[in-house]
Amino acid sequence: MSTARPHAAEPLPPFERVLERHGPALLRFCAAQVGPKLAQDCFQETLLAALRAYPDLRDGGAVRAWLFAIAARKALDARRAWTRAPRAAGEEALAALPAAPEPEPLDEALWARVRRLPAKQRQAVSLRYLAGFTHGEIASAMHTSVEAARRSVFEGLTRLRRELAP
Repeated sequence: MSTARPHAAEPLPPFERVLERHGPALLRFCAAQVGPKLAQDCFQETLLAALRAYPDLRDGGAVRAWLFAIAARKALDARRAWTRAPRAAGEEALAALPAAPEPEPLDEALWARVRRLPAKQRQAVSLRYLAGFTHGEIASAMHTSVEAARRSVFEGLTRLRRELAP
């Protein structure tokens, strides 16, 4: 008979502390997913949804993955809404939007290419390189296995390398 106790859930920190800790990376993630024109709206929608659901979160140790999972869904919603919105003739496509403004300069051409990756690859690469997630954290945020998360990062990077090769 096993005497191992199940993992005890960490207490929830105040939401303000969560925002201070994860807000900058979350905004960069939103910008990488939807571009600078939609990033602030996506970020705000993520925070509103997270604030509403925060009291029901059971484990403070899962906050980061939970928050980025919400952001990924809100980014998908924003991209869908953008594609359905009426625009003037000749407006540039979503995939051609320049990279979001960043405290540290980003390679605009590279992040424009990241935004053109398939959704799973785009999310995985953004979580890995903008938010610094491990493959396990990516899996948790994307509701997939660690192997699938690792594969999405690998396939996204392989595709980017192939497109950027001279």
